[in-house]
Amino acid sequence: MTPAGSLLVADNVHKAYGTTPALDGASFSIHPGEVVAVMGPSGSGKSTLLHCLAGIVRPDAGSITYGGRELTELSDAERSSLRRTEFGFVFQFGQLVPELSCTENVALPLRLNGAKRKSAERTALEWMERLEVADVGHKRPGEVSGGQGQRVAVARALVTSPRVIFADEPTGALDSLNGERVMELLTDAARSANAAVVLVTHEPRVAAYSDREIVVRDGRSRDLEHAV
Repeated sequence: MTPAGSLLVADNVHKAYGTTPALDGASFSIHPGEVVAVMGPSGSGKSTLLHCLAGIVRPDAGSITYGGRELTELSDAERSSLRRTEFGFVFQFGQLVPELSCTENVALPLRLNGAKRKSAERTALEWMERLEVADVGHKRPGEVSGGQGQRVAVARALVTSPRVIFADEPTGALDSLNGERVMELLTDAARSANAAVVLVTHEPRVAAYSDREIVVRDGRSRDLEHAV
């Protein structure tokens, strides 16, 4: 049964790679504007759960619904469209395009959706100002610090005004000070935009920025609630 008001729900999801189970009945739900941390040891299935939730990987069994739509019933093109328009992504190492400037990187999702260059870069700079990296907009990713690069990646994830942001170990390559600043900016910006955040992490200090924690162990999930 779908929890009332939920935006994204996984129910009894199973996924195996060959004979190795990655998810064994995991369940998950998130509301608009909520930040949920998915925690667990390496190999527990947390990244596989994120990939299933984002429509990147199809589960072997179980259901995943987004906005009332069953993701497993959508075509590859429909799921790709969701990832371009309604989902945003932040990865551990940013995965910025090295040949583009930071502003061009942030504007890229808008350009892929058909926006004109000037309009896309104007919106990109607005988000970069919010993420405190407008001053490095003309630089390429290799010319900025790790913390600045990750904030550029967060701006890129937010530039299309997504309803869900998937963040996979977003501070894993940063020192504690830069990691905390990235988390502050990411969660504040997401909440102000009423975007949900699915945050995969193994670090309690990062999970502390969430509204709720889900622990994944041996492919199964357990929901924990805590105060922000």
